[in-house]
Amino acid sequence: MERTENLIMQEDRWKPLKEMNLTDDFLFDVATTELENCKTIIELSTGLRLKNLKWKEGQKVIHNIPGKRGIRMDFVAESEDGRVFDVEMQNRKEGNIPKRTRFYQALMDAPLLKSGEKGFDKLKPLFIIVICDYDPYGMKKYCYTFESRCKEQPDLLLGDEVTKLFLSTKGENEDEVSKELVDFLHYITESNERGLPEECDERLRRLHESIQEIKTSTSVEVEYMKMEERERLVKEEATERGLREGRKEGEERLARLLINLSKQNRQEDSNRALKDLEYRKKLYEEFGL
Repeated sequence: MERTENLIMQEDRWKPLKEMNLTDDFLFDVATTELENCKTIIELSTGLRLKNLKWKEGQKVIHNIPGKRGIRMDFVAESEDGRVFDVEMQNRKEGNIPKRTRFYQALMDAPLLKSGEKGFDKLKPLFIIVICDYDPYGMKKYCYTFESRCKEQPDLLLGDEVTKLFLSTKGENEDEVSKELVDFLHYITESNERGLPEECDERLRRLHESIQEIKTSTSVEVEYMKMEERERLVKEEATERGLREGRKEGEERLARLLINLSKQNRQEDSNRALKDLEYRKKLYEEFGL
């Protein structure tokens, strides 16, 4: 029954397209279908300047061996000089994100080498960027950068060419990071005119213009409404299924109670349990049901 109540009381998270921010999955997915937007997000996140960017073919969804878990990424792109960028939006603190990036790295690297191939030189430099709408480590940093280093000699890099960046929209260390990064992360949470500083990087301004076009697009609005309707129907079906399961569980529980009372010849308690819900609950506790 608790599961049923959770389904019924579930908060409606839908909001108008015009009120969305880049932390919302739908808007982020639509915005990152444009390669120029992806380039802007990568550059503002890393501080790098990229000449050209292309989609990493076949890397949006990566299948594992049969029977094992695969992954679906928000977007993956490759720079002209061969660096690969996986960018993920994480708007809720759930799951083990550090170990998730470890899993992503393994599955992204695996297809680059053929069976029996000698050496590992074909593994390309990899950046995994997770944009978090919370502070993943609670240290009030806008950016947490991780690279593999020697414990005994901290200035000695492992050299695996893997960099993992966890960006936080809740950072407070403006004096330690670039203004471009701070402006970008603030805009992520308020993707509108109010979230755009008067003086900001031109790339962020272009990203904002693209976001505004998306929000005022009739075709995108129609697609969003279709998706909302599909989600509503799925939710209604799940709620109805939960109610049916709840009723079935309740009936089975009551049946077990009545059988136990019958074995003890407690006919009066059986009759009262059918009419008095509070008394029935006491009997459930008595029999551990």
